[in-house]
Formats: sequence, structure tokens, C-alpha cells
Amino acid sequence: MKKILIGTIVGYVLYALVMAYYLWFGADTSLPADLVGTKADPRTFLSSKEMLLVEEYSKIRNMMYFLSLPFDWVLYFLLILLGGAQAIQAWSEKVTRYSWLQGGIYVFWLTLFVTLASFPLSYIRFVLSKSYNITVQPFAGWMRDQLVGFWEGIFLMWLVVMVLYYLIRRFEKKWWVAAWALFIPFVFFLMYIQPVVIDPLYNDFTELQDKELEEKILGLAAESDIAADRVYEVNMSEKTNSINAYVTGVGGNSRIVLWDTLLTRLKEEEILFIMAHEMGHFVMNHVVVGISGYIVFSFFAFYLIHWCAARVISKWGEAIKITRLGQFSSLPLLLLLLSLVLFLASPITNAISRHQEHTADVYAIELTGDAAPAIGAFQEITRSSLSEVHPPALVKFLRYTHPPMVDRIAYLEKYLEEEE
Repeated sequence: MKKILIGTIVGYVLYALVMAYYLWFGADTSLPADLVGTKADPRTFLSSKEMLLVEEYSKIRNMMYFLSLPFDWVLYFLLILLGGAQAIQAWSEKVTRYSWLQGGIYVFWLTLFVTLASFPLSYIRFVLSKSYNITVQPFAGWMRDQLVGFWEGIFLMWLVVMVLYYLIRRFEKKWWVAAWALFIPFVFFLMYIQPVVIDPLYNDFTELQDKELEEKILGLAAESDIAADRVYEVNMSEKTNSINAYVTGVGGNSRIVLWDTLLTRLKEEEILFIMAHEMGHFVMNHVVVGISGYIVFSFFAFYLIHWCAARVISKWGEAIKITRLGQFSSLPLLLLLLSLVLFLASPITNAISRHQEHTADVYAIELTGDAAPAIGAFQEITRSSLSEVHPPALVKFLRYTHPPMVDRIAYLEKYLEEEE
């Protein structure tokens, strides 16, 4: 066991060194020769100081991502290996004989341990973002959001764990089918309540104050056959200098939301393009396609987790003191397997998302009839968030749900040239 522990730590350190070398020395982030001097070239719209900040911030932020990526895997693995998972279960069983309370206690201590272990990385990300003037939120406000997220996560996980372990204990071999069947309405329920219950825990939402702009946005929505009667703005300027907009929720709780930073930093025609882009997702049923794909994927994901967990317990159950999947001590194992499955699927889901984002750009051009504002909007988004215009291949492969700015702006510029 000592050798495994040392091997895990050494492996993580070596992995960190390899990623650091890749990001600082090995990755090619140079702009393609045919795009040098075009509007996709950051040197044409960023100052030399901004260029330096983008390069520094991107490398550090990408490094933080790669450091965080296997961190939870290591935590869950060590909890299982060193007996922490079993110790939490034993303590919860001493406190109460009621299974639902034991589950709540287990979820609380597991979440607390992972949160505390991950806190240094989270805090470093916060300080990094603040030092580059991306985040403007005070530490007290950031901690408040962390605490809200902590308790929200515990509440939701407690509900999920209670149902999941009931199914595991009741249907030992087919629990994953029942869990998948209940997972579908649960996802829709969360999507329905998110705009009115979850999101307001973190920010204040109001109706868009600029009624003239709202009328133009709703006019675009009407052209797209989107039933919307109001637009919301959210006070993100208290937390960040970045800009964004999105459509959220399902059914009667669906909302068009703009960050107030977007309203102050973009011109009206640029805002309308961004909103047209979001409407493109709705018109082309990207949400429906995404949910449908996620439902299909989750069926195989549940089975794979079931299969892997059964094999682990069959082979190493006695050594790690997890003899049945129905024990609460198996929760770190299930979370570890879930995280690994999601990671393995991320390159595919990211690629699909990037394609959808590109088609939404194309739709927005057709709806607004002008690609020029989009170029200005994307350039300002790059500037406000210090986004990497041409990221390393591995970063794009694993992280990017949107096409890199170099691809988006280059396409728009080519479209304008063809129009002329």
C-alpha cells in the first residue's frame, strides 16, 4: 500500500511536469501564416500589453486546468485505498441506525473532505483571475458563492445518493437501468427550476432596463418563431469583467439572459448578433439534441459504471473493505468512475458543442444580415476575458466547447469577403 501511495504521488508530480513543459515549450500556438495580419490576428486588435497578458494568463489557466483534472481522481482513489471511505461509513453507522441519515452524514463528510482538499486550487484560480482583472469580486463574496455551492451540492447529492443506493440494494444487477430511467426526469426537473430557484442564489436577475434594446431583441425572437415576452439582465459586473449571454431553462421557465457587462462593453449591433447566436441554438434544437444525446450517452455510462464497479469489488473488494456496492463506502468509487467516464467522453461532446456553436454563428449572420458586428463582438470578448485566440491542440481537444476565436473570426472575415 505504501508503494501504491508513493507511486500515485510521484505519478501526479511527473504528470504536472510533463504538462508544464507542453504548455510553456512544446505546444504550437503560432497563428497560421494565411491569417497573419487579418482580423483574426490578435495583434490587429490587442495592444502589446494585452497580448502579453493573454499569453501569460492562458498558460497559467491551462496549467491550473491540467493540475485539477486528475486531482479528484487521486482524492477518491486515496480515500478508498487508505480506508477513509470505510471510516466515514463506520462513523455514520455509529451516529444513527437510519439509512437516510447515514447517507446524509456520508455525503456531508465526503463533500467536506473533497472541498477542503480542492480549496487551495480553487483559491489560486480566484487569485489568478483577480490579479489579471478578470474577476472583480471581493473575497467575501467569492466565499459566499463557495458556501452556497457547497450546501447546494450536499442537498442535491443527498437526494441522488438516497435514491441511487435504494435502487442498488433493491435491484442488485439491474439498478443501473432503474437509475437511468429516473435520471431523465431529474435532469428535466433541474433544468426547469434552475432559472427561478438555483441561479438567483448566486446573482440578481431583473428585466432588461433598456426597453428599446429589449424590443429589438424580441423582434429577432419573433423572426425566429421564439415565444418570448421579456429579456433579463444579471448583475455580473459585481463579479467579473467578462461578457456573456445565454438562454436557459425549459418550458415556461425559459429565459433570455444578458450579463450587464455585455450591455456596457458591446455596441447595440454586436449585442443583437450575440442574441441572434443564442436564438440559433433554440431554432436548431441544439438543447433538444444535446439532451437526447446525453440521455443516450447516460444509458451506456450507467452500465459502464455498474460493470467497472462490479469488477473492482470482485477483484479487490476484500483489500479495500468494500464487499458490496450497496455500502455507502462505495460512493467514492462510483464518483471516481463517473468522473473518468465523463472525461473520456469529453473530446466527443466538446467537438459536437463546437459544431453547434459554429452553426449558431452562421444562423446569427443570416438572421441579422451582417457579419461585421460579430467580429467586433468576438474581439471584445477576447479582450475582456483575456481569451487565447489560438490555443494548443490538446487544450482545444479537452477544454473548448466553443470554436477558438481564430476560427470564428476567420470564418466571419471570409464570409464578408465573399459577400463583397
